[in-house]
Amino acid sequence: ISVRGGGSGNGIAALIDSTVDIAVSSRFIKPDEVKRAKANGVSPVSFTIALDGIAVIVNPRNSVNRLSLSQLKAIYTGRITNWKQLGGPDMAIVPISRDSSSGTFEVFSTIALGGARVTPDALLQASNGAVADIVSRTPGAVGYVGIGYLSSRVKAIQVRTEDPDSSYVTPSYASVQSGKYPMARELFVFTNGSPAGAVLEFIDFMMSPEGQKLAEEEGFVPIMPIGQQ
Repeated sequence: ISVRGGGSGNGIAALIDSTVDIAVSSRFIKPDEVKRAKANGVSPVSFTIALDGIAVIVNPRNSVNRLSLSQLKAIYTGRITNWKQLGGPDMAIVPISRDSSSGTFEVFSTIALGGARVTPDALLQASNGAVADIVSRTPGAVGYVGIGYLSSRVKAIQVRTEDPDSSYVTPSYASVQSGKYPMARELFVFTNGSPAGAVLEFIDFMMSPEGQKLAEEEGFVPIMPIGQQ
């Protein structure tokens, strides 16, 4: 078994090129990717293997504890540039984002930004770990990571939608599983056609109680509570 990272887009591209048996992605395959796959004789089949929440994080020294999706959009499009505009300290905001090949970026861009362009001032990082590391060392930074990357080194922000009846929700296993957290997502694997042999056995393992427990231990949210599968 050979494993390579690099972002959801790279995994799907490898499936399209028939260089992998399984592509793992934190977003669903795009229509243009399906079109390219079919042109190459590849028929993508998807499986949801777990859930994840995209947590907005700031440095623990930052007094801001909650943000709406519209405020996040204003930050990441460059319209809000100082934390004092959000009731925080007089400190420049340092937005940290993922690069465009990231499935995390795709989901964050869709939910929080509505597809708007990220400010050129944002610092682009290639992994969740890199985002968390920079936020932990930069007082004015804000970033977004999968909830499995939360630690005492960063502070997770409560988030709410623009619905007047909505409330601020903390990113957690429970809020993601219940559907209350507004930036939750499914995690997928894709195969070329219906899987068989070792590929099918591996996917069956991922969906088994043992596999789902491993997903939970790695910081992801099981599709259903362990023990109910």
